[in-house]
Amino acid sequence: MSEVSNGGRQPTIREVAAFAGVSPMTVSRTLAGGVHVRPDLQEKVLTAVRALGYHRNENARSLRPGQASGLIGVAITNLGNPYYGNFALGVEEVAAEYGRRIVLGNTGEDPGRERQLIADFIGRQVEGLVLVPSGGASDHLQPDRLGDTPIVLASRRVYGLDVDAVLLDDVGGAYRGTKSLLDAGHTRIGFLGNMRSVFTGQRRFEGFTRALTERGIEPDDALVQREQQDVDSARDAMRRLLDLADAPTAVFSANNRNTVGALREIGSRLRGGADVSELPTIVSFDNFELAELMPVPVAVIDHDARQLGREAARLLLSRLGAGGRQAPARLVEMPVSFVPSPALESAALD
Repeated sequence: MSEVSNGGRQPTIREVAAFAGVSPMTVSRTLAGGVHVRPDLQEKVLTAVRALGYHRNENARSLRPGQASGLIGVAITNLGNPYYGNFALGVEEVAAEYGRRIVLGNTGEDPGRERQLIADFIGRQVEGLVLVPSGGASDHLQPDRLGDTPIVLASRRVYGLDVDAVLLDDVGGAYRGTKSLLDAGHTRIGFLGNMRSVFTGQRRFEGFTRALTERGIEPDDALVQREQQDVDSARDAMRRLLDLADAPTAVFSANNRNTVGALREIGSRLRGGADVSELPTIVSFDNFELAELMPVPVAVIDHDARQLGREAARLLLSRLGAGGRQAPARLVEMPVSFVPSPALESAALD
């Protein structure tokens, strides 16, 4: 059944009941767990809820009419990644300056979980949303689904969604990191990246290939490992690269989870007796915990995750001010910096 437009506003329980052909009490009981409601009636209610895009109002009992919730919904992709912890702290700092609190949720890069989390946030009457999008379908982020709740995208954009976004210079950073490896004399450079559907993964791969192409080097599919979303899969990908008959002498890693996985595989080989000179030089997009203590030098494309969160929150809070909702969508691209490893620094001086 296709969804029914409500002109951008949230449907009421009475409208859900009318659509389902049941009483408002039946709708309320179904949404509260379905006690004393026949299964066929529950199905009618849930079908109406999906069709109308109804979000349960979790704050209705505690809020007076016209009272704002004071909540900002923040949805990130990986709570286990310290990078996103720092990002959330940045959002929280700015929200607190404006007297708001954040509600934090994790999507796990799963579009279905993202859809449900956004629905939960809307049901809690958040005043606005900050989202690191998963990269899947975006119908649940369209204005007719969010009503008048403003949203800011962070780190990634969603094509076809004209809303505020804060990005990093992904292409430029990846280009610079790969160029540093080329300048050091490396020509067989591996690539570790995340899913092709992830916005940052695409942009960082673009920067990687641009640097190679400028030097007349055709990217070698055998040296490209993508789709890694966690440390374990990244370690497996690094193992495949190192097991090649003509293994890469350097690796560009598109995010810190890929870097940590790659370094775990390197550490395992060092403990097994491998010579450090036989292992590849690493450039990591994103800093990561204890980078300076790794068994091999790692160059880093660095940026401030907390500042990224602050900037996203400022954009959102400006939308909540007088006249903010009428302003055109804004795009902010934040700079990154290159922190070379000692080996790459020496090569640049030669």
